[in-house]
Amino acid sequence: MSKYIEIDTDLGRIRGNEREECLEFLGIKYAKAKRFEYAKQVEGWDGTYDATAFGDACSQYRTYFPHLDVPERRFYHREFREGLDFTYSEDCLNLNIYAPKNAHNAPVLVFIHGGGFNSMANSEGYLDGEAYAKRGLILVCVNYRVGVFGYMTHRQIQDEFGRDGNFGLDDILVSLKWVKSHIGSFGGDPGCITAMGQSAGAISLQYLCLSEKAKDLFERAIMISGAGLFPKMGRPKASADTRGYWEEVIKLSGATNFDEFKELDDKAVLGAVEEIKKVRKDNTVNTQPVIDGYLLTESVEKLIEKPLKLDYMAGTTSNDMYNVVLYNMARKFMGKAGGYRYYFDIDAPGDDNGAFHSSDLRYLFGTLEKSFRPYDDKDMEISVLMMDYIADFVKTGNPNASGRPVWKRGKSCLVISKKGIKMKRPDPVKLIVNTFRGDPK
Repeated sequence: MSKYIEIDTDLGRIRGNEREECLEFLGIKYAKAKRFEYAKQVEGWDGTYDATAFGDACSQYRTYFPHLDVPERRFYHREFREGLDFTYSEDCLNLNIYAPKNAHNAPVLVFIHGGGFNSMANSEGYLDGEAYAKRGLILVCVNYRVGVFGYMTHRQIQDEFGRDGNFGLDDILVSLKWVKSHIGSFGGDPGCITAMGQSAGAISLQYLCLSEKAKDLFERAIMISGAGLFPKMGRPKASADTRGYWEEVIKLSGATNFDEFKELDDKAVLGAVEEIKKVRKDNTVNTQPVIDGYLLTESVEKLIEKPLKLDYMAGTTSNDMYNVVLYNMARKFMGKAGGYRYYFDIDAPGDDNGAFHSSDLRYLFGTLEKSFRPYDDKDMEISVLMMDYIADFVKTGNPNASGRPVWKRGKSCLVISKKGIKMKRPDPVKLIVNTFRGDPK
């Protein structure tokens, strides 16, 4: 049972929850933004900020169109969202902070959720910061704009702001700036920040690792199920090349122009996106980061040759999305960057979906016991080991410590399975076969 606690920060007084092992401050607004405009940091507030409950997630298709008749959507709903309450709005730029009690200069881990650039939130069921607080870390979980609200492009946006699209990617950048500026008030060390993303969050983080705009905001990067250079069809387009898609969305909404579209309610906007999905098959590549000349200044295949000089870590699962593709992307990028790479090969108990995309998340956040799945003592033991690796990497840039299997840098891989944890090459037959298993059901 938690109780309230109040502290003074450089932004003002704030009320949070005092749990047994940590303090949590939920739903803190780090920025504000009007629709299709770039975010501006929140630099203070009047009175006492109530940070005792989660903030809104970005309005997204799940708000009105959950599609739980689709097996994959139903699967992930049960996996991470069933029984939880989510609220949605465009006023969604908030973050959650989990800190050790009496923290002082604690290393900081900032997590960027996945969701295909179109969904999810910083309050999903796999997330909790208590396990990292026990290890002396502060965990920060970030919300950002997704879908049409995060990745709309239009000539009028370019004309007004001198850049176009990438609102969601820019939100993440702004959140990292906020953390750099203000985490000291929560006991964090602004000189020891690690950014960690999963799936679309990992891809977003990698793009920031290719941008000079993110230089000096964090010292380390962890990319889960998304690191490296995608095949050509999946790479960011120039912003101007996605505008035709969004013009079509505007027409389907019933608006006659961009200004009218900006004034529609969020359900009408999201409804138009649902309509275009029925007639076009290129929705994913048009609702993701673009080459905007600001955050991404040129093609990713050129930028990836000169990433920021950071400590890197990446991982994939044995039945990941685009399994062989993600595995080889991580292998090549970690080899070039001199980072640490893992391969998670533990089939989730309770069904036959294997080590599906995102199945490593509960292990990484110490939330196995919150799942409906019958995890056993060995799963718990591996979860502890994985969090210990992460914690030491966040603190020092090196995940190794006495008493645990040595993790080497480069293209080599730490294979994590119930049969053992060691540096080796994954089973190539299983890697290929799993690629054709399809989405979880």
